Amino acid sequence: MAKNIQLLLLENVESLGIVGDIVKVKPGYARNYLLPHGLAEHPTPTKIDALKERRAQAQAELGRLRSAREELLGRMEEVTLTLVRSCNDKGILYGSVTQRDISDGLHEGGYDVGVRSIRLANAIRRIGDYTVPVQFDADLRTEITVTVEPDQPLEEREEMEFDDEGNLIEKPKPKAKPAEAEAAEATPEPQPAG
Repeated sequence: MAKNIQLLLLENVESLGIVGDIVKVKPGYARNYLLPHGLAEHPTPTKIDALKERRAQAQAELGRLRSAREELLGRMEEVTLTLVRSCNDKGILYGSVTQRDISDGLHEGGYDVGVRSIRLANAIRRIGDYTVPVQFDADLRTEITVTVEPDQPLEEREEMEFDDEGNLIEKPKPKAKPAEAEAAEATPEPQPAG
């Protein structure tokens, strides 16, 4: 089993570190991603000293970004996003509502939230109200309400039932009286004279 190797980050790498950090990563990650993309290199004292100023700038930028995100979360406390989608009579969407759709809807409302900040476990496939977490960092988190509405009014229909194989179960219909029986009830039988 290969040991982790130490690298000096030349750029900010999400979920790994900022410029000037010395990080331990697996050799494959270093060889296949960090080194070819110019995001890291092997640390030397001269390289570490050269990146001190860039590291200070990166920390200041992260501080500004964090305060902007805190302000954004404060504005998003009671946000309800309404999306209108096409669906069938049972409220099942033709397609789904994804993180991208929610992010686009928030951008239209003036909230700069990226797709990766929206923590949607599964795509939304039905009409209704959903609580969706928005998380920028481990401690910067809020929840918004996403309401998915149909583009046309839904018709009230009787619920259909299916068996285990997906076949429609026919419900018994009330039996109609035969026409002869109805006619007999409508006209009284003649009484024998006597």
